Amino acid sequence: MFRFMARVPRKVLALGLPTAWGATAITYKLACPLAQQDSLGARVVTSAVFFAVGTGLILHVRQALVRELRQVREVAGAAQSVLLRPLPSRIDGLNVAAAQLSADRGARVGGDLYEVIATEHGVRAVMGDVRGHGIAALGTVAAVLGSFREAVHDEPDLDRVLRRLDRALARHLRERSRDEPDTPVAEEFVTVLLLEIGRDGEISALNCGHPWPYLLSGTTVEPLARTDPLPPLGLFPLPPEPTPLPCGSLLPGDSLVLYTDGVEDARDARGRFFSLQAALVEAVRHHPITPQTILRTVFTAVLRHTRGRQADDIALLILRNDRTHVQCSAPIGARGTARPATHDPQPTNHL
Repeated sequence: MFRFMARVPRKVLALGLPTAWGATAITYKLACPLAQQDSLGARVVTSAVFFAVGTGLILHVRQALVRELRQVREVAGAAQSVLLRPLPSRIDGLNVAAAQLSADRGARVGGDLYEVIATEHGVRAVMGDVRGHGIAALGTVAAVLGSFREAVHDEPDLDRVLRRLDRALARHLRERSRDEPDTPVAEEFVTVLLLEIGRDGEISALNCGHPWPYLLSGTTVEPLARTDPLPPLGLFPLPPEPTPLPCGSLLPGDSLVLYTDGVEDARDARGRFFSLQAALVEAVRHHPITPQTILRTVFTAVLRHTRGRQADDIALLILRNDRTHVQCSAPIGARGTARPATHDPQPTNHL
């Protein structure tokens, strides 16, 4: 009841102000004797009155549009905060930091997606990039992330997780094509990188058109793999049996830097691309090396390189192995249990 009563004056004000301005101009023109005169002074006054009325109407419309745009951005930002929820700073012994920067100026909405979840099969992570950015990409982000968050717990194999994502994307595109017949979806696609990090640090990966992450070991910065990825989801069918690629181990103290192609596609005023590897080499020179330090260093370098005018969404996800080797005192043959995940309530989706 109170909400309804609070909204009525705003609606009345939105309709009443333009009406009042228009009534003032008409009343002046029809009823004011000065408006009927043909002298120079009368014309100046009449012009000033109509100029004031026109200015008031323009300012009122502009204020209404700005208010509506602000509300749309707040709703979109709240929706993405639910989809791209803040990650805990620690997940099953891994130190985590992540952030996303939208290409839409003044907006927090982008087409990049990431998630890290501790499961009984290991820590599983996804990094993806939806074609396009802004509010239009939110539906695709929701479909892929929603499927990932369920599949990682249900599916024991990483290739079956990928198939679940592919089916979820195809279903979303079919529904979107039915609901929005004028929107072309034939060229819609999503690049996806799936990672699984076991308790021993062994890394398995499935890559569909996404840049390979960088592995930071000491002061060495190298790509995790150099093989050609599979095609992005949505463009071509998956192979009959996509086999996860063994990518070595994430040893204690090592870090993985997952990113979207908007980072390396960022250009400066002279058209030169940003070198993420060089920025990471600079970041590992500082001690102690933490995911948060790497995140701030890279984002600062990107914004300095582009002067804050990047053309595509940018997302970074850093995973650092802070696990320690623990000697197991259980007798041989006893069934071991994985250490439960530790969660810090502070979100890491910030610079």
